[in-house]
Amino acid sequence: MPKSKLLLARAVVLSGCVVLSGCSPAAPGSGVDVGGAGGEASADLSSSTMNALRALRYDAGPPPPDPSNAVADDAGAQLLGRRLFFDPSLSGRLLEGDHDGGGGTLGLKGETGKISCASCHVPHAHFVDVRSPHRQISLGALWTRRRTPTLLEVAFAPLYNWDGRRDSIWGQALGVIESEREFNSSRLFVAERVVESYGPEYRALFGEPPELGDAQQYPALEAEQNGCSELLNQDGVYYDCVGRPGDDGPYDGLSSEQQQAVTEVAVNATKAIAAYVRQLRCGSGRFDAWLDGDEAAMSASEVRGAALFVGKGRCIDCHSGPNLTDGAFHNVGLRPAVVAVAFTDTGDRGAAAGLAELASDPLSTSGTFSDGDRGVIPEDVDPAMEGAFRTPTLRCIAEQPSFLHTGQLTSLASVVSFFSRGGDGPGGYPGENELEELDLSAEEQADLAAFLGALMGPGPAGALLSPPGDAPE
Repeated sequence: MPKSKLLLARAVVLSGCVVLSGCSPAAPGSGVDVGGAGGEASADLSSSTMNALRALRYDAGPPPPDPSNAVADDAGAQLLGRRLFFDPSLSGRLLEGDHDGGGGTLGLKGETGKISCASCHVPHAHFVDVRSPHRQISLGALWTRRRTPTLLEVAFAPLYNWDGRRDSIWGQALGVIESEREFNSSRLFVAERVVESYGPEYRALFGEPPELGDAQQYPALEAEQNGCSELLNQDGVYYDCVGRPGDDGPYDGLSSEQQQAVTEVAVNATKAIAAYVRQLRCGSGRFDAWLDGDEAAMSASEVRGAALFVGKGRCIDCHSGPNLTDGAFHNVGLRPAVVAVAFTDTGDRGAAAGLAELASDPLSTSGTFSDGDRGVIPEDVDPAMEGAFRTPTLRCIAEQPSFLHTGQLTSLASVVSFFSRGGDGPGGYPGENELEELDLSAEEQADLAAFLGALMGPGPAGALLSPPGDAPE
């Protein structure tokens, strides 16, 4: 896996048992090898290996405070955010012709009010997309360009999106709302809708909103007018959007004070969504139980995989800490392949572009709509960020239908094989591939994949998987 700047002891996978004759499996951390059945290779559980593994122990404590969101841990905001998360009425038209009403689609092209956060972050599937056809990239208003990542444990992340374009959960949510590929909505429409439908809850949290129902001050947008309309010009298809900054639509026709008021309402709504999302946790898995002394919690293959994870496999170089991610961005030598509807993205610059956009974003946590600066925006964009994408958490990922930011790998075995061979080499995304070939044997690859299955946890409380009122609280 990627070259690490950390100095870590490398565990060695050995054959046989190296203690006295008649040896038996030892407890985790005893410093002796735990062998598999039938003379299989055993895992080195030396003190250095166990120290590296213990550093991965799941942290069940609350996520760190979010200074950018004054209601981040407010119970009322969590409830409102949960309502908004499941509400499709905030979305605009479906633009993609593949919306034909069939399985995996959200309706028919041209229909409105069909997309919610839960459409692509499916709660019963650990908040990843198992709904869209092909289960790789997502079918929102249009096909997205990247795979939908899990929302579990995101409250611990420093930056968001695969490219670091956002530095808060609420900023990321507003970006989704305004994306023609995702919600195809606008901040003006969302602000009007939130005040109309959630007025009491909004006032209890944020105070009196502006008079968005006054058509003399704020143009009223209907659902069928919201978002983008598909138009055709001599160069092909383009999208004429309304209610968003920079589109010469109704939002830009407002005074600066009115624009400020509209944006504050939309941002407050996404801050409530963020308060809900902060509750979404994977929970500890069998690996953590094994660390706590339950020898039966993991199989011999999974134990060997754990030793490989912090040793020869070098996974820990990037998948470190309790959430098994360094929160950073890496170029792993991916060569884009066809996914979903014959889509291949070869021009994605990753974090090189995302971090540059974040630095000038008025909706960043250093901007006026934030309640405090999280202090996570890099001062400069490292050239190494070309073609680099965020390291995902490995918690609760074993049951995902696809992997990497493109979703082009569709099994854990293929992911482990990809990293074992050092990626795809040159010719993919821009920038330099950080990986080196590991040359893992077939058994070692199988053990690593098995270990990833031991990182599954129980997921969030059942009440968080549906809108309020749909399940017992």
